[in-house]
Amino acid sequence: MRLVIISGLSGSGKSVALNLLEDMDFYCIDNVPAALLDTVISELVATADPIYDNLAVGVDARNRGADLHSLPGLVRNLRGRGIHCEVIFLHAEDEILMKRYSETRRKHPLGDRGLSLADAIARERELLGPIIDSAELVLDTTRTNVYELRDVIRDRIGQRKDPELSILIESFGFKHGLPSDADFVFDLRCLPNPYWETQLRQLTGKDQPIIDYLDDKDSVQRMYRDILGFLETWIPEYIGFNRNYLTVAIGCTGGQHRSVYLVEKIAAALKNRFDHVLTRHNELPDDVSDT
Repeated sequence: MRLVIISGLSGSGKSVALNLLEDMDFYCIDNVPAALLDTVISELVATADPIYDNLAVGVDARNRGADLHSLPGLVRNLRGRGIHCEVIFLHAEDEILMKRYSETRRKHPLGDRGLSLADAIARERELLGPIIDSAELVLDTTRTNVYELRDVIRDRIGQRKDPELSILIESFGFKHGLPSDADFVFDLRCLPNPYWETQLRQLTGKDQPIIDYLDDKDSVQRMYRDILGFLETWIPEYIGFNRNYLTVAIGCTGGQHRSVYLVEKIAAALKNRFDHVLTRHNELPDDVSDT
C-alpha cells in the first residue's frame, strides 16, 4: 500500500490536493480522526483489495492535540509494517489565508472556539506543528493558484513511482524571499550578472544568449561543478534513507538569469542518473516541468 497523508492549514489547498489525487485513482478519505488512523489503515490493508493500493487521507487541526502529537510515531510504525507512507504539508502566509477566507466567506474550522480568524490560524499552526516537523514535502501555496497547485500535486506526488525519490530543482529570486519548501538552498549572487548587460536584461536563463554568456564565465562553471558534485554525493544517501522528496532551491537576485540557467544545467545532468527530476522557476510564470 502507498499511503499519502495530506495535512496543512485550512485554506492552503488540502481539498485541491485530495481531489486531484482522487482523479488520479487514489482512494481518498478526508478529515480522518488521527486517533483512528491506525485502525482504518489496518482494516483496509487486511481486505487486500487493490482499490486501496493507493490511499490518501486528510488530517487537519480538528483533532485532539495529543493525537496530532502521536502522528509522527504512527507514521514510523506504519513504515515499519511495510506500508509506504508519505506526509505532505500545505501552508501559506497568514495574510493570504485571511484573504482567501474573506473571499469565500467560509468559517475557519477553529472559529467556533471563540477565536478571531487571526487567532484561529495561529492556533492551527501550533496544533499542526508536530506534523509539519515530520513532513517530507512542505508546499507553500502563498503565491500558487489552484491550477499551479494541481500541477505540483500531479507532478511531484501523483506521477512519482514507488519507491523513487522525487527531486525538484527550483530557481528563485532572493528579492522575492526564500522558498519555504527547500531542503537545500544555494546562493548565486556572487556570480557575474547578465542583468547589467543591456541587451540581455529582458531575456531569461533559458535563452541562448544568456546561456552563451554564462557558459563563458569560469566562476559560473566552478559553481555548477561544486553544486552538482554535492548533489550527486548526497542524493544517494537520501535514497538510502527511504526519503520520498528532495527540493533544491538555487537563487540569484531576481530569479530570471543565473538561477534559471543553473537549474536547467544541473537538472539535465541529474537526469542522467536519477529517474524523477523536475524543474520549477518561481519567477517565471507557469513553469514546472520534467527535464
